[in-house]
Amino acid sequence: MRRMIALFSLCLAFAAAYAAGPPAKPKDLQPLPPPPGPDSDQSLEPQVTIVKRGETTVEEYRIHGHLYMMKVTPPHGKPYYLVDQRGDGNFARQDNLDSGVRVPEWVLFEF
Repeated sequence: MRRMIALFSLCLAFAAAYAAGPPAKPKDLQPLPPPPGPDSDQSLEPQVTIVKRGETTVEEYRIHGHLYMMKVTPPHGKPYYLVDQRGDGNFARQDNLDSGVRVPEWVLFEF
């Protein structure tokens, strides 16, 4: 009995689709513009400023004028990074940029 009801419902759906005919085509369709290429948005690339302080080299990384990371290369020793993780201007030292597990963080609104 259930099979008969399912078959009847399927036939009814096909009959309704056939009676409606093909979908109407709008007359004012325009082709979509091509998607932006990889070089189209320069504002997403960081602006890097290299500053020499004595023998130490500091590379400052900014996006939209906001300083978010600095790479400090001392004359002796390994380079290290100062990263502003919360965006409040407090920088924490990291010896490398791979800190393991990261929690996803997205910018939803900027004021």
